[in-house]
Amino acid sequence: MKITLVPLIILTVLILSACRKQADTIANIYVKDEASLLVDSAMVVLYGENTTGLPNQIVVFDTAYTNSEGLATFDYNYLYKPGQAGVAVLSIKVQKGNKSGIGIIKVEEEKVNEETVFIQP
Repeated sequence: MKITLVPLIILTVLILSACRKQADTIANIYVKDEASLLVDSAMVVLYGENTTGLPNQIVVFDTAYTNSEGLATFDYNYLYKPGQAGVAVLSIKVQKGNKSGIGIIKVEEEKVNEETVFIQP
């Protein structure tokens, strides 16, 4: 009886661990001005850059606008595949009127990744 119970327990543990729900992979970009005040309605662009020198397509090029809290949110669940180590390192470009700023964000799997970009004339 004990011999047949052990494989059943092992099988149950394997099934339950395989059914783990994937957590969200999110990139949050906060935009502040030179006075460190949050900026709303700023255009935020996240994009990948070719670092190999070989001609290939850039997979990511996304645009969003900051809300009243100076936050632009990007959902990268579509990029992350379970078992993958890391998702992307993306360049950030922010523009509002005559002010702009740049930055970089490392997007890690299954977590909320955050970066702040300061814009100035």
